[in-house]
Order: sequence, then C-alpha cells, then structure tokens
Amino acid sequence: MTLDLSTLYAATGTAKLADLPAYELEVKTVVPRGADVTLTGPGPIWLYLRIAHALHGIARILTYDSPVTGPVVVFDHNPH
Repeated sequence: MTLDLSTLYAATGTAKLADLPAYELEVKTVVPRGADVTLTGPGPIWLYLRIAHALHGIARILTYDSPVTGPVVVFDHNPH
C-alpha cells in the first residue's frame, strides 16, 4: 500500500510537530500488520523518520519513493 504523507496534514497545509502523535496513530490505524508499505509525498524529514519508526514491527517491507531517488527500501522483514 502507498501512503502519501501529505494527506496526514492536508487540513492545515503544514505538518505540525505538535500533531505528531495523531499522525502516528492514523498511520498505525490504516496499515494492516504485515503490509508492504511505500511512503511518498511532500513532507518534512522528521515526519518521514517518525512514521518509519512507528511502522517498524507493523509493516513487513517499508519503502520510500520520491521522484529524485526512486524506490529506496528502508527495511525488509520478509523472511523469503
């Protein structure tokens, strides 16, 4: 599944550090355990790092994708 992190703060237009617990909770709610997840979209680095940390132990594979880098595997816990 693909998560565009900008959707987390779309209502305000700017990611707020004070809203970080809500962002993490929303992501943990929508990502099923064992999912392969790709993070994308405009957002601050701190948000990407915290969401990646929040998904560790939930997502099986976490990938970051941007127009500059293309897909980059953050972690892969696939046993195969």
